[in-house]
Amino acid sequence: MTSVPFGPADGRYASPHSRRSPVFRANPMKSTLPRKRVSLSARIKEEAQRLGFDLVGISPARLPPHEESFAAWLRQGFAGELGYMERTAELRRDPRALVPWAVSIVSVGMNYYTPHPRPETTKNEKGWISRYAWGDDYHGLIKQRLEALLEAIRAMYDDPIEGRGFVDSGPVLERDLAGVAGLGWIGKNTHLISPKKGSWFFLGELFLSVELDYDRPMRDRCGKCDLCLKACPTSAFVGPYILDARRCISYLTIELKGWMPRHLRPLVGNHIFGCDICQEVCPYNVKARPSPETAYAPRTGLYAPDLIPLLVLTEQAFRARFRGSPIFRAKRRGFLRNVAVALGNIGNAEAVPALIHALDDNEPLVRGHAAWALGRIGTAEAVDVLSRRLGSEKDAHVSSEIEEAMREAEKSCSMMPG
Repeated sequence: MTSVPFGPADGRYASPHSRRSPVFRANPMKSTLPRKRVSLSARIKEEAQRLGFDLVGISPARLPPHEESFAAWLRQGFAGELGYMERTAELRRDPRALVPWAVSIVSVGMNYYTPHPRPETTKNEKGWISRYAWGDDYHGLIKQRLEALLEAIRAMYDDPIEGRGFVDSGPVLERDLAGVAGLGWIGKNTHLISPKKGSWFFLGELFLSVELDYDRPMRDRCGKCDLCLKACPTSAFVGPYILDARRCISYLTIELKGWMPRHLRPLVGNHIFGCDICQEVCPYNVKARPSPETAYAPRTGLYAPDLIPLLVLTEQAFRARFRGSPIFRAKRRGFLRNVAVALGNIGNAEAVPALIHALDDNEPLVRGHAAWALGRIGTAEAVDVLSRRLGSEKDAHVSSEIEEAMREAEKSCSMMPG
């Protein structure tokens, strides 16, 4: 997931009736195609739907339409610390380099939407976790379904078929491929959008060595709408279809492994793993239907969780609670960093004891962000503890955070009336 779901796109898929696209040419009439190819493609789609995939389309294994945009996105540094994007850039840009024998690609989408609303206020120490991470980790489930689909396809075909499945952990421009396969279009928020089903989908691909009947790409239907661009709390969108991951809340709370930039922390709000805002405001998600997949239903305590208990999780408790969950990816130090930032943004003094406790954490990343949060809350107790802690802190970065936190607290106190 994205994954965190984010990445580049220029939004210019060719019209289904255009012959100018360098990637996709209109197919001949189906009546002129070998009947076996048409029949096999239809049976593949039926089987994919039976296995629980809500969207399915088929495309040739060719250069995706936005591979040049992806390269430009990397050159501009918008990937931040996502080094694996750079290392696997050539494989992502050309699926033929990744799987040389591939002729066709079956793209699938599985709905993960659960309709629980956000808490009305952040003053109650409730955090927000992206909907995709409320249930079990999707990678294993989708990979299993793709393997089952491959076995079913092999049973349909007389000759041997090679196949290989990918979920978003593989070096694939999955939204590009899904767009070419007609599952939807890449919206201004860089998510794949289905006109009838929205964007709450996990994507997967099955590369096959057999030629099939191919679907047509879908035209961009975002029009003049820019709700997603305006709603982003951190202004992460450089423009329509272009995301600066370095400012994206999903990147900051999941992918970024180190210190969260100080100027962005106040904008993160109560998000502790992912975001969802740019999808929540999308008009195409208004009628999104809940996923029937029970594996994606919220685990206990993952929908709008209480933050203070999370801040005192030990390594053992973190592993026990989040094993098999996408949250495991952030690791304890990254997750507790996010929790501390959220508590600082909420600003409730009830969190001060837990944040003081976090100043003794073994991880400098947790101690430093806890200090920042205490400075934001700025009670007399918080300032006193920070002052005393400064004298014993051994980590230079944490000491710097404590000094900044004390200045922040003193500044806030000086601005208070009376």
